[in-house]
Amino acid sequence: MTIEYAIVAGGCFWCTEAVFKDVIGVETVESGYIGGLTENPTYEQVCSGETGHAEAIRIGFDADKLNYGDLLDISFATHDPTQLNRQGNDIGTQYRSAIFPLNEQQKVQAEAAIVRAQEDNVQPVVTTIEPLATWYPAENYHQDYWDGAGQRNGYCMAVIPPKLQKLRKSFANRTKSLQAQ
Repeated sequence: MTIEYAIVAGGCFWCTEAVFKDVIGVETVESGYIGGLTENPTYEQVCSGETGHAEAIRIGFDADKLNYGDLLDISFATHDPTQLNRQGNDIGTQYRSAIFPLNEQQKVQAEAAIVRAQEDNVQPVVTTIEPLATWYPAENYHQDYWDGAGQRNGYCMAVIPPKLQKLRKSFANRTKSLQAQ
């Protein structure tokens, strides 16, 4: 098993974390903050929109089962890459659609994934490719949120199930939950 990492932002990290935890080949998903100026930001600081950070996830994946390009395609299919600095009712730069490549090969693959995403969208894809910056894990209560408090949170109940449906519809052969049935 070869574990590689990817960092993507596509709105609320509770929502993106829930999606990727159901993808075959994903070994770990950590919610956190990246791309801003404040050192060791808190959730409240990032939510203010003043730190420059994005809510993001760091995905550890088995490169023998899932490649980086496919991971990005899943990201594009389960959030709206045409919304600038927002996802639905979550508005601000902290909810931007962004990719943070860890190396030059990931950057090239990110560029190709944006081209593929544009082919699937009428509106322009506004996802940015941003330079790698310091990764700050989110507070513990944000980790594995959907598996715990998220299923009692009205916002999560409204947003996450449709994202999981998109995943299962478009990538049925790549979802843990469908393979377990």
